[in-house]
Amino acid sequence: MIETAREVLRLEAAAIESLIPRINGQFTTAAQMILECKGRVIVTGIGKSGHIGRKIAATLASTGTPAFFLHPAEGVHGDLGMVTGEDVVLAISNSGETAELLSILPVIKRIGAKIIAMCGRPKSTLVQNADAFLDVGVEREACPLGLAPTCSTTATLAMGDALAVALLSARKFTKEDFALFHPGGSLGRKLLLTVEQVMHTGEENPVITADKTVKEALFVITAKGLGATSVVDESGRLIGILTDGDIRRGLEKGYEFLEQPLANVMTKTPRTITKDRLAAYALHIMEKNKPRPITVLPVVDNDFRAIGMIHLTDLLRQGVL
Repeated sequence: MIETAREVLRLEAAAIESLIPRINGQFTTAAQMILECKGRVIVTGIGKSGHIGRKIAATLASTGTPAFFLHPAEGVHGDLGMVTGEDVVLAISNSGETAELLSILPVIKRIGAKIIAMCGRPKSTLVQNADAFLDVGVEREACPLGLAPTCSTTATLAMGDALAVALLSARKFTKEDFALFHPGGSLGRKLLLTVEQVMHTGEENPVITADKTVKEALFVITAKGLGATSVVDESGRLIGILTDGDIRRGLEKGYEFLEQPLANVMTKTPRTITKDRLAAYALHIMEKNKPRPITVLPVVDNDFRAIGMIHLTDLLRQGVL
């Protein structure tokens, strides 16, 4: 059983590797066709090719190439109305002779949309009717019966990924662009969420002036619940920070520590961040701080006034990991 599983992986890996020499002029033609497309990429296929097609369409759409999946059977019952002459149709069929797929080709050509065939047989009807051909043919399937699509579907999926990433690169697609299409997931939160959106401000922002005592700062820290307070001068500019950890360590020397003025015990020139920075960058600062990670960051404006504070738990709660 184990050896059979390993053989499947070897065969599928070989199928993908065999695609490398086929990244040629036809691939360039297909990619350029999509880059010049003023409409969308419409991916179509049936059966296992359809399942792979859905994934390819999703990958294209999330990486800067507008795309959607069209089921051939639904196409002949009205959904071909979604196809325009400015679109490019990516038609997937291992044999290139799938009846349902071939039945919509004449209409697609009449509409004027370009056709890219992703197929395993260069002389098939599908390829003969296409404007570009992406060869995903394999020597054999990993299925010992030679029936279940295995190597062929893996090769098709890999070619789809190669096409999507090549287009991504050509479009100079950025992380910010990617996040724009993923606003609801952890990727979007990591790439789009700013410090301003999660920081504590106003009444929630722990702030105290440097002339106050540690005891008074302890009340502020307790009331705000962030484990620290920014220490500011009379104009509100940040000059230090005091954490509950600082207080615990100070109390080890005696209770008189509570009467110390903050100017004598605060951490001067603490790590800070501005509200326009990404929340992910705030997490980076916290994690990389030396000699040990920190859990809070004062947020300052251009005049270095303490306008807020961000806590590690705020970031974790938002999924910024």
